[in-house]
Amino acid sequence: MRVRVATTALGITAALLAVPACSTDTTGPRHQPSSSRTGKPTEAAQEPAALSSATLESRLLDPRDLGSSYLAKPERPVQHDDVSVIGCPALSELGGDAATGGTLAFPHKAQADFTFGGSSSEFSEELYSDSVKKLSNGVGRIFDAMAGCPAYQVVSGGTPVDVTSQKLPAPTVGGDEQWSLLLTFIAGGRSTVVKQTAIRDGNLLLIVSGSPALVDRHLDKALAKATATS
Repeated sequence: MRVRVATTALGITAALLAVPACSTDTTGPRHQPSSSRTGKPTEAAQEPAALSSATLESRLLDPRDLGSSYLAKPERPVQHDDVSVIGCPALSELGGDAATGGTLAFPHKAQADFTFGGSSSEFSEELYSDSVKKLSNGVGRIFDAMAGCPAYQVVSGGTPVDVTSQKLPAPTVGGDEQWSLLLTFIAGGRSTVVKQTAIRDGNLLLIVSGSPALVDRHLDKALAKATATS
């Protein structure tokens, strides 16, 4: 049950993040950033083209970057359980019925998952590329919504998961915008703590999730490799 809870924690978060990224509604009021992020999107007259998925794949951390104690996990299986959110209207309005285990709905993406030292500690890295505006608005809306709900419940495939959310200071390792949350998931009597940090650097988005200690240890390394141009 412990492994399933950890997987569900990361999967639910990714599924919820997927919803606003594909929104095309431009008629409502412009989203205003909260203190859960730093920086603000800027759009150049000629924005660089989005990076391909193959390029993003080459910029992911691998066991050689992390060390011999890390093992790569197989790709997450695609699940199609209905998801509902209880006690957080902001998340419900964004659409809580996305499939668990999904990824953000940006067209260019890459992902890697690791376990540490044969333990239940996990570390996940995701890279996405799209226009500055789509990346900023899509991720900013969901992080702000989650930060605004200190406690809520997610029901995935009939399984209730209690979630508490704590906004953390944005990291100072670089990038144009940063978001960070500490999430606690309780299911089946077991608790899993997940730190999730997102950094937008131009038209590239990095999301690192997992054990708080592992996220803190490898965030700067992940950003450096993701933004390397040679």
